[in-house]
Amino acid sequence: MRGSIPSPGPATAKYGGNTPCLEVAFADERIIFDLGTGVRELGAEWPGPSDVHVFVSHYHYDHLQGLPFFGPIFDPRNRFHFRGPTRNNRTLKDVVSGQMQQPFFPVTAEMVFRAQVDYQPFSAGDRLRLGEGVVSAIEAHHPGGNLTYRVDYRGASVVYATDTEHGTERDAQLVEFSRGADLLIYDAMYTEDEYMGRIGSPKIGWGHSTWEAGVRLANEAQVGTLALFHHDPTRTDEQLDELMRTVKRHRKATIAAREGLTVRL
Repeated sequence: MRGSIPSPGPATAKYGGNTPCLEVAFADERIIFDLGTGVRELGAEWPGPSDVHVFVSHYHYDHLQGLPFFGPIFDPRNRFHFRGPTRNNRTLKDVVSGQMQQPFFPVTAEMVFRAQVDYQPFSAGDRLRLGEGVVSAIEAHHPGGNLTYRVDYRGASVVYATDTEHGTERDAQLVEFSRGADLLIYDAMYTEDEYMGRIGSPKIGWGHSTWEAGVRLANEAQVGTLALFHHDPTRTDEQLDELMRTVKRHRKATIAAREGLTVRL
């Protein structure tokens, strides 16, 4: 999945050009994390009437811009429970309503959403039990704030750590939060050389991390598989293939996230 902006085209067809959206499913529960342009593709494969939980990490465009084009939200047979943090006194509902207003969008959410939708706050430190599963969150290091999520179910676990920057006191908290996870999905937008400015302009303070930091985190937290996520939109499939060959020399149990990828835990 790409970060910052969609990047469709022949050079990104293998890993995909949509911005972040992923689904976690267990037992009778379905969870969607983030509503980037990838959620339109998810909606195109919708199985039928569903009761789904949606967790939003933060409110930058690349994590919300797919919602107005998510087909199931217009079907009254579906029910969605939206959860996300309150930022600057604006709730998730405020943000969703705000982005679907003229002149930014021709119709409002209240006008066109036909599914049953409710909005609930979710903050760092919160835990939500869904059947035998638990969703929890901590704060990440990202401009404007961002939540990192973890799902635990019957001994299996996945951590969704997108849009986070290494190098602060939050690193130790993320290690403990990720400890023993079967799958760690981690923001690896840059290489260390790109991040430090040895190639191009420095990216320090931009709120994103590197594959090198991801490897260190995965090893220290003793996670199973590391999935590199939030790929730089300018990085081609060929360049990602080359990068992954380098990464695997440092940590074999690493994959690159791509559209349509299914990981069973």
